[in-house]
Amino acid sequence: MSRSTPLREVHERLGATLTDFAGWLMPLRYGSESAEHAAVRTAAGLFDLSHMGEIYLTGPKAGEALDYALVGHISALEPGRARYTMICAPDGGIVDDLIVYRLANEKFMVVANASNRETVARELIERCPDAVVEDRSDQCALVAVQGPRSQEILAALTDADLPGLKYYAGLPGVVAGHEALIARTGYTGEDGFELFVDAAAAVPLWQALTEAGEPYGLRPAGLSARDTLRLEAGMPLYGNELTAETTPFDAGLGRVVKFDKPGDFVGRQALEKRRAVEESSRRLVGLVSRGRRVPRHGYHVVKDGAVIGEVTSGAPSPTLGRPIAMAYVSAAALADGTGEGLAVDIRGNHEPVDLVDLPFYRRTK
Repeated sequence: MSRSTPLREVHERLGATLTDFAGWLMPLRYGSESAEHAAVRTAAGLFDLSHMGEIYLTGPKAGEALDYALVGHISALEPGRARYTMICAPDGGIVDDLIVYRLANEKFMVVANASNRETVARELIERCPDAVVEDRSDQCALVAVQGPRSQEILAALTDADLPGLKYYAGLPGVVAGHEALIARTGYTGEDGFELFVDAAAAVPLWQALTEAGEPYGLRPAGLSARDTLRLEAGMPLYGNELTAETTPFDAGLGRVVKFDKPGDFVGRQALEKRRAVEESSRRLVGLVSRGRRVPRHGYHVVKDGAVIGEVTSGAPSPTLGRPIAMAYVSAAALADGTGEGLAVDIRGNHEPVDLVDLPFYRRTK
């Protein structure tokens, strides 16, 4: 049976189409997916992300413990800053991609994907014996406001220094009368904020944001819009671009692996061995369809009739007006750098696609 977030009744009242996602009953859409997507690109969207996992690590050695457990140099984070990183298995495969917030000198919060929350918590407990590890996901709600008008909307509800809050940083504050961690992070390719609050505050916070956002064109947005937004922004999704069978180097994210940090970390030896091989063997690329048919997850990428890769994510792009996809393809097959002759096998038809640099969309700052 699917679990529910504290906002389930709100979603039902808004007429959302609910679906199971990673064991949670989540809003897929409230009406028009393209309208929700457009609202985030032009104004703002409101997301319920309370299915995500929040795992806290505390203690004088918590930073060093996370250095060992994760591929990033977490102890180098300044208090108030956040970092995108990954937790890998001993063989180098990705267990999950994460955002880690340093809340204080001896206090960190690890945000995990809903599908991997229990696995990540279990691994952190095992890998970090010198820190206190506590999974507080059930006590926490997460609401995101994303889009170019998000700062104006949030400013009406808090005295926090939003203009001074950098990207990938967070600060404690009061939003609509509720204590929150206000983070300038997101998964849409737009400016925006993620608000971590006590689960009991989720409904009144959502209502306050809805009222404050009405003059700016704020709309509630579901998983469908979130997926097309992150796809346009070239952001990987665990289970698609990132899996236990891939490493950060497969996904072009080798920069998150910090071999120069002091001490050992789980997966170091395997990642050092797989680094050169995987950087040279296949690439994660962007594809734009020339026609209207959509490349979907699992479809084969072909060149001159031969299979050279597989689509990991694909959808119609509301912003570009054409279907787009990310795919893993053979680096050797793209040695000429042109992408000539590329196609996706869509139910037996080889539909031509163009090779493009990721991301498909980059916001104007």
